[in-house]
Amino acid sequence: MKLSLVHVIGAFLLPVVLAQSKRATNSSSFSTTGLLSSGAVALGDWDAAYQKAVGFLGQMTNEQKLSLITGSDVDALNWTALVMKDGTQGPNVYNYETGFSEGSAIVYTWDKNLISTQFSAVAAEFYDKGIQVAQAPTSQTLGRTPWSGRLVEGLSPDSYLNGIAFGLGAKAISDVGVISCGKHFLLNEQETNRQSSGSSTSDVAPYTSNVDDKTLHETYMFPFYDGIKNGMGTVMCAMTKVNGTLSCENENLLQELLKTEIGFPGMVTPDVNGQGTAYGSAQGGLDYGSSSYWSNATAIRNVIGYFYVNLNNGSQPASVSTSAYVDVRGNHSQVVRTTGSVGMVLLKNTNNALPLSKPLSIAIFGAHAGSIMVGPNYPFTVLGSGPVYQGHLAGASGSETTSFSILVTPHYALTTKALADGTMLRWILNDTYTAEAIAPIPTKRDLDTTTYGNDTGSSSSGGGGGDSFSGGTWLTQTYAGYATDASVCLVFINAMSGEGADRTELRNTDQDTMVNTVAANCNNTVVVLNTVGPRILDSWIENENVTAILYGSLLGEQSGNSIIDVLYGDVNPSGRLIHTIAKNESDYNVLRQIQCNPTLRIWVRFIVHNVQLLLRHCHHHQRNRIRMAYPTGILAVGGKTDFWDEIFTVNVTINNTGSLDGNEVAQLYVEFPDEADAPVRSLRGFEKVLIASGASTKVDFALRRRDLSYWDVVAQDWKIATGEYTFSVGASSRDLRANITMTLGS
Repeated sequence: MKLSLVHVIGAFLLPVVLAQSKRATNSSSFSTTGLLSSGAVALGDWDAAYQKAVGFLGQMTNEQKLSLITGSDVDALNWTALVMKDGTQGPNVYNYETGFSEGSAIVYTWDKNLISTQFSAVAAEFYDKGIQVAQAPTSQTLGRTPWSGRLVEGLSPDSYLNGIAFGLGAKAISDVGVISCGKHFLLNEQETNRQSSGSSTSDVAPYTSNVDDKTLHETYMFPFYDGIKNGMGTVMCAMTKVNGTLSCENENLLQELLKTEIGFPGMVTPDVNGQGTAYGSAQGGLDYGSSSYWSNATAIRNVIGYFYVNLNNGSQPASVSTSAYVDVRGNHSQVVRTTGSVGMVLLKNTNNALPLSKPLSIAIFGAHAGSIMVGPNYPFTVLGSGPVYQGHLAGASGSETTSFSILVTPHYALTTKALADGTMLRWILNDTYTAEAIAPIPTKRDLDTTTYGNDTGSSSSGGGGGDSFSGGTWLTQTYAGYATDASVCLVFINAMSGEGADRTELRNTDQDTMVNTVAANCNNTVVVLNTVGPRILDSWIENENVTAILYGSLLGEQSGNSIIDVLYGDVNPSGRLIHTIAKNESDYNVLRQIQCNPTLRIWVRFIVHNVQLLLRHCHHHQRNRIRMAYPTGILAVGGKTDFWDEIFTVNVTINNTGSLDGNEVAQLYVEFPDEADAPVRSLRGFEKVLIASGASTKVDFALRRRDLSYWDVVAQDWKIATGEYTFSVGASSRDLRANITMTLGS
């Protein structure tokens, strides 16, 4: 957002603001404006872009530089202001584009190649629409509370998993030639009370996240190291507060941590209402927005990303309006379909309920199975949404609103499949259906003169109970009536929320009642759930008639096809959870509030697996001798250079002892010495592998110095603790199959 805030620049500030010194100024105000020019940060791959930016700005007057940082064109130099759009699921609110899976959905795959592939495809559509900045990926909302309205955007509450996906996304977007804008920096963890009143001193709104130094580094900053190391050119600061100060005016966050500690060379841009005052935001480290305070360094940061991704080569098409017929979809629908199916998690599968194989009859239940009355898109809103969607939910709202050119629903996909298989379909596409019968009940005269199915005039209590006709298609149109005679019952449910308001529930009474009603009348009930975040399942997950559960995020335009691919076994459901599913709401132990204290440093995930694997061997190899507890390299983009050194490798051999080929996500967890004050175990590696039945494969986990370091609050640096480390590999944090220990330090 741009605020028209004009302040007279005092003479005492002018030299500080405009100076392009060879070393950082001693003043606390704008203390890092000289980082790029002074050589305090080794720019590496960014150096050529920096030199081009300096040359370009050397042609500008002061007035033109001010136009640049306020998002205006500079006609004299043929500079057109950068076009910036959300989001991870494709350019927000454009026509003739692909409706991609949401950010959380692609992380459910735990597949690094698929994560990169989708972000590359998304970036290509930004590029071809003439958009220079993709406001993606979204690391945070991280997930300190399951009630957060924007969990669907985030890339997992686990900082390591989040960081790997965040870095892959940043690199994929940059490689295509689009500037990646990571968000939200930092601790934008709930929607309630998020909105700023425009005052940086307000005690009512927005809320403040109060966090200690260790938690700030090890949990919330952790993913941004990955993003910046991998070419992120823009960072969006949040509209909320951290430790009592607006994020976009927070000198500690932006100047000291982001630009100095992580060595970020690019532009900091504000979220809506993130800029409270011109002076405060300029001093805090904001680079873009209406302000009379500026510096050469600020101007350089506005254009360095442009040169870094080679947008100056003249190849990008001109920007177009949201409604213009510029079709950028290509073959991206297949990317969406693959990502959606691979990202579904099989939470339960008893009695060989799945995969389906030409069932004689299927009964479909729930609004989530079919089309909404008007759709597929819904109006853009930042006022929250949900708690459920009365149609098939495949995309989010707010800044991550999916622009569907089409939407394949499960009902449509099942109809197509049933047509090919000869399966009989019935459906009730409603979560609260209560009518006894829509079709008229036949009279005695009807029974005397009409044949229904195989019955000739005699009523029967078979089928769905009451006045129904077993052996035919004339059944009482109720949940029970349609469930009783079906070979398989498919119940579709969802949970929706969106930007601007937090979730109001983690379960839904109507949907849970529907599941239990169907299961009471159908001993082969399969539940398909798509949700924006954790969804409590305890009211029916142990029901013996609920034979299978598929659980996932919002899958995009091919959602119905992706789900059917899994239901019928065309794709192995190899997704894994990215958050904890609790038994009760109280198990999460977090509340929505104005004073937030997110001291939890990591979340344990409960992750299912469907390949019977055996980890036989676990070995290690130390690549580089660890001579120093702290990194000693020079400061570079992404932190000190040796912070990223690979120093240790763990390798395992995995056998598939099952009867089917399948994918497994091998996960490496580390237990740190007590000195580190770390969680019981921390995820520090994962690899998704396809293993044939009876075959084996070797998996290597390369650990970097950062993976074995904790934040030393006294030394204010990352440190490798002295003591015993345990490295464990398995299918989840609760299913560890092999381990090895090693002592580091003296």
